[in-house]
Amino acid sequence: MRKTYSDSINLNAYEIRKDFRIFERKIREKPLIYFDNAATTQKPNSVIEAEKRFYEETNANIHRAVHTLSYESTVLYQDAHKKVADFMGAKSWREIIFTRNATESINLVAYGWGLHNLKEGDEVLITIMEHHSDIVPWQMLRNLKGIKLRFLDVDDEGRLKLDELPKLLSERTKLVGIIHASNVLGTVNPLEEIIKEAKKVGALVLVDAAQSVPHFSIDVTQLGCDFLVASGHKMLAPTGTGFLYGRRELLEAMEPFLYGGDMIETVTVEKATWNELPWKYEAGTPNIAGAIGLGAAVDYLNRLGMEKIIAHERELLSYALESLSDFPWIEIYGPKDGEKVGVISFNIKGVHPHDVAGILDEEGIAVRSGHHCTQPLMRRLGIENAVRVSFYLYNTREEIDKLIEVLRETKRLFEI
Repeated sequence: MRKTYSDSINLNAYEIRKDFRIFERKIREKPLIYFDNAATTQKPNSVIEAEKRFYEETNANIHRAVHTLSYESTVLYQDAHKKVADFMGAKSWREIIFTRNATESINLVAYGWGLHNLKEGDEVLITIMEHHSDIVPWQMLRNLKGIKLRFLDVDDEGRLKLDELPKLLSERTKLVGIIHASNVLGTVNPLEEIIKEAKKVGALVLVDAAQSVPHFSIDVTQLGCDFLVASGHKMLAPTGTGFLYGRRELLEAMEPFLYGGDMIETVTVEKATWNELPWKYEAGTPNIAGAIGLGAAVDYLNRLGMEKIIAHERELLSYALESLSDFPWIEIYGPKDGEKVGVISFNIKGVHPHDVAGILDEEGIAVRSGHHCTQPLMRRLGIENAVRVSFYLYNTREEIDKLIEVLRETKRLFEI
């Protein structure tokens, strides 16, 4: 019987790295240390090969022909929906809409549901820690429809002020948008409690799970959310892949976001009717190869075991936080305890984060610096930018040791 990674008690990051050709690369003759996983993850060989195999053996458009290649492509594309649905605990694979990313998924909800169901005076409640993707679409609807956009604040450590939630909810609240895990602070928000409060006033709940789906198991049916979005490229899948989960009755009632080929059932010169789910929302020729790659990424994650992935990340997170906390010249943002994913944002006092990131890059260490598409949260924390390191299943303690070594050298260079 073939042994899989899940047969082991813990993940072996050194063995896992063999599945990723990119880690054979050197940056300025230094081994690549990739700590920018919250932006996008690297792709295992199995995902790359799945895309390559499609183009070499099966390439044809879906739903448009009876020939063998088209049939095989259609089956592979549909199977990818089924893999994602099983991975997310959806009741039906027809509740999974493939998009380019979480951003497009939120826009689909904003246009397909919000534009046709919200009216002047209605309210949408989101949090101050949302990614811009879950702020700007609702600002658009505020401008178009006259809705009110309300924000749930965080405390000085970056935790949501949950005691203020009931005060912000009312019969006017039609949707609550909540980020599951912060891409800046790593904080995992208590979705069950938030969803329970939202349902008391009859509001729909949209979960931005871009930073949580790659790291631990989520069951959308058990969770009870109405919509959930994620980006495939943050979970080992190709770029330009993502998905929207929506309750079937909502998706059936909503209007399409994009119009044209394949999303129709019939077209006459007078009118058109819409295709069945999920094709109703997947207009035109989709990213077939990318979707197949997404399915392969789900297979890979399942083989590793999601419970082991988050355990590995939390071990790395604890080790890194303990190491960084020894330095008074480093300011770390966000709660120091509680449930978190492997994300740390910090600044070296007196040094611009872009300078820190540049020095790290000279040593082959890839991190993110900037506002991380969360400018309202940055202002709330009293900063403009930060350095962010984010871990995933192929990172190691030794890589963190190298990070700490270079940060010490950065302090020396700037004579702090």
